[in-house]
Amino acid sequence: MTAGGHFIFALASAIFAKKLELSPVLAQGNWGHIIIGGILTCLLPDIDHPKSLLGQRLKWLSIPIAKVFGHRGITHSFLAIAGCCTFLFSGFLSRIIISIPIDFVHGMVVGYISHVVADMLTPAGVPLLWPCRWRFCIPILSPSKYPLWERVFCAFVL
Repeated sequence: MTAGGHFIFALASAIFAKKLELSPVLAQGNWGHIIIGGILTCLLPDIDHPKSLLGQRLKWLSIPIAKVFGHRGITHSFLAIAGCCTFLFSGFLSRIIISIPIDFVHGMVVGYISHVVADMLTPAGVPLLWPCRWRFCIPILSPSKYPLWERVFCAFVL
């Protein structure tokens, strides 16, 4: 999936998570915090791809991760989701930067997970059980064949 598709899917996922009240924090949270948090992290799993939008801007981080884990490796797994949640909910960022509202953090988690779910919709799938190499997919999108269809699908999800 392309960066544009991930942005649209993250927006749809943030709206969906808030409306479904997936957690008490999301239910009571500020729409702006949840949506912006989701959009900010929706490209993070592709840090393992130096040619991705995020990878091009953070090559110093992207290249080593790509060499060690490959694209759609650890960053697209339950292990990475758990690590991301642990890091975000630890309060580490709040201690070194600024206080981050908890609804913003929940939005960030939704954004990260939305990326993994969106990549599951492509034929390549994702290794949810990494380091096990099994790939999980529900191949309904093929961005290489129909790049516009990806955006139409993501917009329809909205």
